Amino acid sequence: MTLPNDGTRRRSPLLALHEVSKNFGAVEALVGVDLEVRSHEVVALVGDNGAGKSTLAKIVAGVLVPDAGQVEIDGRPVTIHSPSAANELGVASVFQDLAVCENLDVTANVFLGQESRNRMGMLRDGQMEVDTRRLLEHLTVRIPSVRTPLRNLSAGQRQAVAIARTLIGDPRIVVLDEPTAALSVAQTGEVLTHIERLRELGLGVILISHNLNDVRAVADRIEVMRHGRNNGSFPASASHESILAAITGAA
Repeated sequence: MTLPNDGTRRRSPLLALHEVSKNFGAVEALVGVDLEVRSHEVVALVGDNGAGKSTLAKIVAGVLVPDAGQVEIDGRPVTIHSPSAANELGVASVFQDLAVCENLDVTANVFLGQESRNRMGMLRDGQMEVDTRRLLEHLTVRIPSVRTPLRNLSAGQRQAVAIARTLIGDPRIVVLDEPTAALSVAQTGEVLTHIERLRELGLGVILISHNLNDVRAVADRIEVMRHGRNNGSFPASASHESILAAITGAA
């Protein structure tokens, strides 16, 4: 297992979506949406409930397949027809439910479904412990032990473990769906630090959040969605009022 190299910023996007649309029956969830994400970049998706943010994230993660439009990785058209296909293309995701097992320890959760085994098919417990410590150190995550059951960790620490799991398999793009929801101020600050670290490691990050303060703290660019469409692209330095106006449709 290796970690992404810091490297230099790529001029071309790691990920590009062109005119992507998705319908659920008569409901237009996405209509001609464009999005670009580069390495060393955190791109935030914001918008009201039903704006299409999670639908777009699920298309990138391979949970949903678009009805129209093109997805490109490194300028190459791809079809992401499943989460496993997304992983093979270097896309990792953490959704709100985290998909963790509270009764298992940190190491088991980091390698859940991706366990390391020797030639005899036996688990390489020692190596997985070492790799888990390394991943957590790279994200500056502090926990009592990699053998601590997840149920004994705080909500922020559990979120950090889920983020650390995305680094298994050398991803290049990470999708984070509401990673700071229901966290305390201190826990939120820790998770935002982990997101900044993903950027430092050279990944492209898609951050979905309703909290503009969190978004403005870590994002390089803010993409507003409204009624399934692009409704504005802003630098993180843009005023709170201008972003809100795009979200609500006032601008």
